[in-house]
Amino acid sequence: MPKAKTIGTDLTQGSILRLLLIFVLPIFFTNLIQQFYNIVDVIVIGQFAGSEGTVGVSTGGEVINLLTFVSMGFSSAAQVYISQLYGVRDHKKIRETIGTLLCLMGLLSLVFMVLSMLLCTPVLRLMNTPVEALSQSHDYMMITALGMPFIFGYNAVCGILRGMGESKRPLEFIAISATANIFLDLFFVAVLDMRSAGTAWATLLSQFAAFAASLAFMYRKREHFQFDFKLRSFTMKKTHLKVLIELGIPLAASSTFIHLSQLYCNAQVNTFGLVASAVNSVGNKVVRFANIITSSINTGAAAMIGQNLGARKFDRVKKITYIALALASVMALLNCTVCVFAPTAVFRAFSSDPAVIDAGVPFMHISVITFLLSAWQGPYNGVVTGSGHARLSFVIGMLDGVVLRIGISLFLANVMGMGVYGYYYGNALARLAPCVICTWYFYSGRWTRRKLLSEG
Repeated sequence: MPKAKTIGTDLTQGSILRLLLIFVLPIFFTNLIQQFYNIVDVIVIGQFAGSEGTVGVSTGGEVINLLTFVSMGFSSAAQVYISQLYGVRDHKKIRETIGTLLCLMGLLSLVFMVLSMLLCTPVLRLMNTPVEALSQSHDYMMITALGMPFIFGYNAVCGILRGMGESKRPLEFIAISATANIFLDLFFVAVLDMRSAGTAWATLLSQFAAFAASLAFMYRKREHFQFDFKLRSFTMKKTHLKVLIELGIPLAASSTFIHLSQLYCNAQVNTFGLVASAVNSVGNKVVRFANIITSSINTGAAAMIGQNLGARKFDRVKKITYIALALASVMALLNCTVCVFAPTAVFRAFSSDPAVIDAGVPFMHISVITFLLSAWQGPYNGVVTGSGHARLSFVIGMLDGVVLRIGISLFLANVMGMGVYGYYYGNALARLAPCVICTWYFYSGRWTRRKLLSEG
């Protein structure tokens, strides 16, 4: 009987450094391109629509980003589950999980699309959006909300691919999307002068391009996925749905708590005026852009760890973690160097407002803390995620988001009288407790005794 065609990479054997680099680099470039076209939005809107446009896109975009993190939580759950199934070569369960995931993500996307459109205005007012930017924030959020099915669908496919050890294809999908976004951004905003609405339409159409490309790839390679795309395959199997929900909700909630706390802090920063709001908007974009290598290492390491846990190769998991930590630390030091020695040059690329550029310098200096703690947490958090410890991920999200980010920010801003800088420091220091918890979990060895998701 001929061997069934499959797709993906076996991450349980071979040189760890070589495999990690090969697997992580496409993820890195995918995230790099994704952040690049997000930053293109800021550059284009900032140059052609001023600070009001910058704040409008950033504020409206933060709400959509919140829902994107929900989709990424379930995508990460699928990646972890599928990686463990791939580690034990259970292709039947992988096929059933794919059908369950696609149905689940489709339903969730429709729910969040409707909710985000209905609650658009109240949410923007709750965020203390500056009056000057309220109209543009509303336009951006309403239009991009239509893209929820594309965001959830694209992340579902990426979770499937990365769980099976395939990280190159998402790079191709996002390259298509980014190229479309750049040209559409310039056309809608610079040529047609559509301001934030133009940026929103460019984002929506580019998201559709990424989703269409990813789904077309899965359909062409359906024999390799062993998923036939027939209607009967799009069913939610109770066993797999239970795993995806039990893991996906805590992961999504963790990301949601973190992002909600960021939205709260952003709302408080907005009360300090348009310049402070613009600094925060641009600065957060810069930090996300510069920090993508840590995020990529975490994503790649979690997939490798998942496969190796499925194969019960615990010593290899430890080596993956150590190598990932070394790589993340090198990148963090490079980011810190730029923050210390070239903060003005960085901000000048995103804003033509002298007041915003000058006020951005202390923001960049404080961001050194963010980069160092992110490099520390990422690889150890990969073990938490890769082992499928949903409850611990939830606790980490609560500590990062609710307890530390909001708590430290309010204490420094109000009690210590640091004003807007208190929120900058609070955001940077929020990762401290998660770093300690993830490190403890790794060295305690508890992850070696956990029942795997693939074991039912």
